[in-house]
Amino acid sequence: MSVSSWCAALRALCLFRSLTIGILLVPASAFAAPTGEPIAVNVDQAKLVRMPERVATIVVGNPLIADVTLQTGGIIVVTGKGYGATNFIALDRSGEVLVDRIIQVEGPTDQLVTIYRGVERESYTCQPICQRRVTLGDGEGYFKSTIEQAGALSGQASGSAAAAGKPQN
Repeated sequence: MSVSSWCAALRALCLFRSLTIGILLVPASAFAAPTGEPIAVNVDQAKLVRMPERVATIVVGNPLIADVTLQTGGIIVVTGKGYGATNFIALDRSGEVLVDRIIQVEGPTDQLVTIYRGVERESYTCQPICQRRVTLGDGEGYFKSTIEQAGALSGQASGSAAAAGKPQN
């Protein structure tokens, strides 16, 4: 092998390595770590956050922790669904990452009273009198009965509203 062909092979190898490193580094810079202040929201509550108007797609890291809904005008609704932290990524129509932020979902801030009956837990909101409150981690029986009562009350209320809107014969 001549010196000139050996130099050409060495240049090709260096070019190949440079291209490989460049290709590997581009995705790392495109998918950078979350930036900006974390969005703090309580479980079972929602918060409005303004985004760039170009946002077309929202991706949530863990939808069991938080839900993010895109509204018109660049507004998102962040709803806390479970305790913990996740992130969301906002993309424009071309797939460019516009926002990557952390969502921190925290416990309720109201006057919460927790009662333990052995290993079973019950939660109550006491403002000014104590009422049942379903909270993640409550005992299964308490949780189900409270949800059933709330569903029955909601059904009765919507049935009454529908009956009130019907014309009388």
